[in-house]
Amino acid sequence: MRIGVSLPVREMPNDLGAIKAFAQAAEDLGLTHLRVPEQIIRPGGHLHEAFMILAYIAAVTEKIELVPSVIMLPLRQSALVAKQAAELDIMTGGRTRLGVGVGGSKEEYEAMGVDFHTRGRRCSEQMELLKRLWANESVTFDGEFDQISGVGINPLPIQRPIPMWIGSDSMPPEPIIRRIAQHAHGWFVMSSPEEYPEVVRRIVSACEKIGRDPNEIGTEAGVAVVGAREAEWRDRVQNWHDNGLTHLCLRTLGGGLAVDQHIEKLQSAVADLPVENEAID
Repeated sequence: MRIGVSLPVREMPNDLGAIKAFAQAAEDLGLTHLRVPEQIIRPGGHLHEAFMILAYIAAVTEKIELVPSVIMLPLRQSALVAKQAAELDIMTGGRTRLGVGVGGSKEEYEAMGVDFHTRGRRCSEQMELLKRLWANESVTFDGEFDQISGVGINPLPIQRPIPMWIGSDSMPPEPIIRRIAQHAHGWFVMSSPEEYPEVVRRIVSACEKIGRDPNEIGTEAGVAVVGAREAEWRDRVQNWHDNGLTHLCLRTLGGGLAVDQHIEKLQSAVADLPVENEAID
């Protein structure tokens, strides 16, 4: 299992020194990936734009995989996302994994001038277009939401395509299950351990219908090492490992830690992991 960590950026408002130090500490500790949350516009909550903060982190790290999780894909122009993700992949030397989702805030969609009710169909179409834009210098695409005729992005990313992982609810509706089966390299698990087998069964069934090997699709859950469930985090890590997850994300956010305490907590958690972490390549 590959074990990474979520950047506690909400508790490091505009402290670029702390953000840099945390990212480098995560890499030095051998964690495989660093996730950052996404929010464009909604009431409250300090949060940097995902691509911009990861571009900054790309310049101060060398090995750790960088993961925006998740980009609200329908809120963004498809070709622009393709370009931004490709640039990040080049900056990182091919260590980008793109989390995508549709979100559930009507207010955010209204503020961005995007139809909330078509977000699922738009996301599926965008994922197909992104794969083509990352793999080909010239693309022609005639979709419901995007039309492209004989153009492309330049430069292309190192990874062709960049891995896309889908974020969803604890019990994803059928359209998201189909989207995972058709387009995703993996999905971020919001289910409880009790719900998880049923979601997997549905994804496997959807893969079988289209002739895809479900073993191609990775899984990642999150475990907080602080807060109300701090006492049980080791058991939760072990449980997800035993359930066969490919990835896990530790979280130091939400425990009321001071900025400089996040690294200390991460160091102690990594030293006390109950399972082996796959090494960074």
